[in-house]
Amino acid sequence: MKRSSRLSLALHALVHLHKQPDAAMTSATLAQCLMTNPVVVRRVLGELRDAGIVGATKGHDGGWRLLRPAAEISLRQVYAAMGESLLIRTESDPGDIACGIVRSVNSVMGEFIADAEALLAARLERVSLDDIARQATPHPLHPHQGVQHHG
Repeated sequence: MKRSSRLSLALHALVHLHKQPDAAMTSATLAQCLMTNPVVVRRVLGELRDAGIVGATKGHDGGWRLLRPAAEISLRQVYAAMGESLLIRTESDPGDIACGIVRSVNSVMGEFIADAEALLAARLERVSLDDIARQATPHPLHPHQGVQHHG
């Protein structure tokens, strides 16, 4: 099973935006940093825009920007905006639901997953985008003077 990297892409893009507070960044520029396609960047940032985390402007100086300080953006907010789960689901095939054993297994495993999701959400709430950005040194776009590099 391939794991989704949308949350990682979102966090990566947000750190780049945080590190460039005086300039909007285009989807194309962010796509180079994230080593992906601008369409992927627009989709991910579109979900973050819907959650009020980033904004976009068009035109000559257009691009994406953070709408709030990075210290006020928790990883939980980003995680929720992406609408995906980092935990693997264990439910059985819906056709098996008539079996009492399957229902029992689903119930017990559902409780485990709910507990794990609550712990994950609490931990994500304690970490801000700024916490991640402070660890991203040297500067993601300019680690060496005059040399463009992926962060």
